Amino acid sequence: MDTIFALASARGRAGVAVVRLSGPASWQAVERLAGSVPMPRRASLRRLTWQGDVLDEALVLTFEKGKSFTGEQAAELHLHGAVATVSAVLRVLSEIPGLRMAEPGEFTRRALENGRLDLAQVEGLADLIDAETEAQRKQALRVLSGATGERAEAWRRDLVRAAALLEATIDFADEDVPEDVTPEVLALIDRVETDLRRELSGYGAAERIREGFEVAIVGRPNSGKSTLLNALAGREAAITSEIAGTTRDVIEVRMEIGGLAVTLLDTAGLRETDDAVEGIGIERALQRARAADLRVFLLDSDDLPMLEPLTDDIVAYGKADLGIAPEGHLAISGKTGQGIAELVDLIAARLGRRIAGAGVVVRERHRSAIVTALGAMESARFEVVRGSERIELAADELRRAIRALDSLVGRVDVEHLLDEIFSSFCIGK
Repeated sequence: MDTIFALASARGRAGVAVVRLSGPASWQAVERLAGSVPMPRRASLRRLTWQGDVLDEALVLTFEKGKSFTGEQAAELHLHGAVATVSAVLRVLSEIPGLRMAEPGEFTRRALENGRLDLAQVEGLADLIDAETEAQRKQALRVLSGATGERAEAWRRDLVRAAALLEATIDFADEDVPEDVTPEVLALIDRVETDLRRELSGYGAAERIREGFEVAIVGRPNSGKSTLLNALAGREAAITSEIAGTTRDVIEVRMEIGGLAVTLLDTAGLRETDDAVEGIGIERALQRARAADLRVFLLDSDDLPMLEPLTDDIVAYGKADLGIAPEGHLAISGKTGQGIAELVDLIAARLGRRIAGAGVVVRERHRSAIVTALGAMESARFEVVRGSERIELAADELRRAIRALDSLVGRVDVEHLLDEIFSSFCIGK
């Protein structure tokens, strides 16, 4: 296998830049630059030279085969982060025979191929790199730590046991079998099915943590929606005016609320209109508001605007600085900031309740594999209950369920996914 190298830290000027090498020639490359190879996993300050020229003073780390991120013999060069220094070292490495620049995600792909990570962990690493909020970071770390693989392995063990019991019945069909295996097989299927359905029920929450929530601000024209959006965003994201109907399209602002990724939607004011352009904006506003995870109704009277609040939706009164809110209701002013903190806390609490049941099934691929496994297990149960003449079909359905669960961690049927997954990684990962 080739020895690969790449800049593993961000490009551009920095205090420190890390160049990573992995493969059978990585230590030889370090020796050519540093004069000798430091003891594994002990940082050593070395002068890097090439053909008589000093490249840099760098910290050098080496890792034995089986002890590195990729599972291969590996090394890291911790350089001063000048662009010229990094470019010089990368150029020299490219001149050493047997070394080549890594492709996007190639280090992580080698970790997968060498058994250092399973496929779910690879996806967790990708999510961790992209994490913008505290909730995303925690969820990605759970997956990266192997939580999905551990659960998949437990489910797999139970199904393998159930299939083995059925196979034994088939193999010894002409002999006296000492006991009926049906109760144990059904119990194993039931246990796994309960766990899978629990994970499936938490998929929506886990997906929302990963992708983010949408919160729509809705109300009549000139009720203060755009002013509120600007106050929440901390900048002039939307045009505000005393003229009703200024907002015609949906304006989106991405932010973090309560550790969650939230996209706030400022929608067109909801009212009956003969203006064709405004009418299009209102229709879009209604569509996005209905599809949003949460709606904040900003009222300027007791009359609700063309849309009924759902149970979790927040109803507040805008322009609190004008004193139009009835007693006992949340009053908000985007101009003065009154009620903004209370509104943010309410949004965080409502969305926080929705992620309480989030599991480790965080991607559509995971959900699809579990649905396939559940379908196969239901078929297996049906065949087991029908009697001994259907045992072979039941065993085949259990094998199908096992294959679906194996795909969660990359044991089978995932080759077509790898190029897509690793293409999203940066070069040094």
